[in-house]
Amino acid sequence: MLLDPFALSVVSIVVLALMGLPIGHAMICSSILYLMLEGQDMGIAAEQALNGLFTSYILLAVPLFILAAELMNSGAMTLRLLACCNAYVGRFRGGLALVNVVQSVIFAGMSGSAIADAAGTGKIMQKMMTEGGKYPPQFAAALTASSAVIGPIIPPSIPVVIYALVSDASIGYLFLAGVIPGLLMGLAQAGIIVVTAKRRNFPVEEPVPLRELPRVTLDALPALMMPVVLLGGIYGGATTPTEAAAVAALYALLISALLYHSVSFASLRQSLSSSARTTASIGMLIAGALVYNYVVTIENIPAGLSAWLAGYDLSPITFLLTVNAILLVLGCLLEGTTILLVVVPVFIPTANALGIDLVHFGIVCVVNIMLGLITPPYGLLLFVMTTISGQPLGPIVREVMPFLLALLAALLLITLVPEVSLWLPRLFGYQG
Repeated sequence: MLLDPFALSVVSIVVLALMGLPIGHAMICSSILYLMLEGQDMGIAAEQALNGLFTSYILLAVPLFILAAELMNSGAMTLRLLACCNAYVGRFRGGLALVNVVQSVIFAGMSGSAIADAAGTGKIMQKMMTEGGKYPPQFAAALTASSAVIGPIIPPSIPVVIYALVSDASIGYLFLAGVIPGLLMGLAQAGIIVVTAKRRNFPVEEPVPLRELPRVTLDALPALMMPVVLLGGIYGGATTPTEAAAVAALYALLISALLYHSVSFASLRQSLSSSARTTASIGMLIAGALVYNYVVTIENIPAGLSAWLAGYDLSPITFLLTVNAILLVLGCLLEGTTILLVVVPVFIPTANALGIDLVHFGIVCVVNIMLGLITPPYGLLLFVMTTISGQPLGPIVREVMPFLLALLAALLLITLVPEVSLWLPRLFGYQG
C-alpha cells in the first residue's frame, strides 16, 4: 500500500509537517512527488497553483480584510469599541467577561479572522480582565480564545471566502447566513459567563453613568459603522465582496487617520508589513492546497467517497452529523484553511447529491473548523493565548471546556435546523 503514489504523497505531507515544514510547502512537495512517481509533467504543479490563484478574483478579499483589521488595531478604533461595549454591559456581574464576548461580535464585522481578533482586541481584553486580579488569567485567556471564534462566522469572514472559492456558493448569501449562527454562539458564551460569574463571584465594574452613554456611543459610532458600510455596499449592489473589502480597508485608514488622528506613517508601514506577511503565509497555503487538490481529483477521491457514502444510504441529517464528527476530529489536528481547501471539497458532491443547501453546509463546515481552533491538542487559538497571557496550556484548556461545550450545543442546533442559517439569506431573496 505504501508503494502507491497517492499513499506516499499523504505520508510525505505528514512527515514534512512533523519536521516543521509549513503545510503549504509540504503539500506542494508531496504533489510534485506524486506527479514524478506517476510520470507526469511536474510543471503541472506550478500551472495549477498559478491558475487557481490568478483566476480567483474573490481571493483578493483576504489580504484586504487582513489589512482592515491591522489598521483598526494600529488606530484607536478598537479602544473606542471596547469603551462602548464596557459602557453597556460592564455594569453587570462578570461585566468585563461579557464585554469580551460583545466586542468579538462587533469586531467580527471588521476583521474576518479569529487570529486577528485574539491577537488584536484579545491582548487588550487580557490586560483589562487580569488588572488588579479581577479575573484569573487562565479564565481570561480561555474566554478570549472562545469568543474569537465568533469572528469568522459573522461577516466578513476569510474562511467563508475560501469556502465560496471551493464550492461556488454565493459569498453574499454565505455572509448573510453567518449572522444568526454567530449571534447564537455569542449568546451561548454569554450564558456560560452569567452562570460562572455568580458561582465564582466575579466583580462588577463601576457603571458608566447613563448620561454618558450617548457620548461614548457617538465616539465609537464611526467604528461601529464599518459593518454597515461593508455589508451595505454588498447587499445594496454597489460593490462586490472583494471591492467591499477594499472599501473596508480604506474606511479603517481614513477614520483612524483623519477622524481619530491615531495613525502615523510608522504604524501604517507596520500595518502594511504585517498584512503582507500574513497574506503571503495564507497565499502559500492556498497554492499548496490547489496543487494537492489536483492530485486528489486525479485519484478520483471525491467521487469515490461520494459513492462510498451513498452505499450507506445516509440521510441528509446523518451525513451532516458524520461530517461534523470528521471535521471536529480533523480540527484538533489540522489548520482550518487546510481543511477547507483539501477536505471540505471532498464532501461537497455528496452534499449536493443529498439535496443539502451549500450555503447551510458552508456555515456548518466553517463553525466546525472554528471550534477546532480551541480544541486540544492543536487548537491554534489556545497557543496564541498562551503566548499573550503567559499562562500554561493545561489551565487554559480546563477553563475553555465549558465554552467549548456551549459552542458544540450551538453547532448542533445550526446543523439540525437549516433555517438558523438560511432565514436571513431568504429574507434577501435567496432561492436555495
